[in-house]
Amino acid sequence: MLGYVTLGSNDLARATAFYDKLSAEFGGKRLLELPEGKGVFYGRSMAEAGLLIRTPFNEQPATVGNGVMAALAATDTAMVDRVHAAALALGATDEGAPGQRTDFFYGAYFRDLDGNKLAVYVFI
Repeated sequence: MLGYVTLGSNDLARATAFYDKLSAEFGGKRLLELPEGKGVFYGRSMAEAGLLIRTPFNEQPATVGNGVMAALAATDTAMVDRVHAAALALGATDEGAPGQRTDFFYGAYFRDLDGNKLAVYVFI
């Protein structure tokens, strides 16, 4: 059902350097660049859900939404660990180390360079 998630950035060059590397962990890449350098869409294909990293449409500063989080699906627990470590190495801040959260959910949490909260998870 989900088509894409938009995450705002105040420094698109810095954000896209981060997401260029992070999306590669999922087999993703830049699929579309918005006109006038306003944003970049990441994914594996235009037919799948993806992430749009952009400056806000209203041209006001990007701010973090309290309670808003994008969750990225991993293929296994090793990928959760690897993506979380990669995000931190790229400058993200830790919001919860990889681990078993419930009987069926293994996940980790971090904030990107603009403070947007993301999870990487796998149902097991």
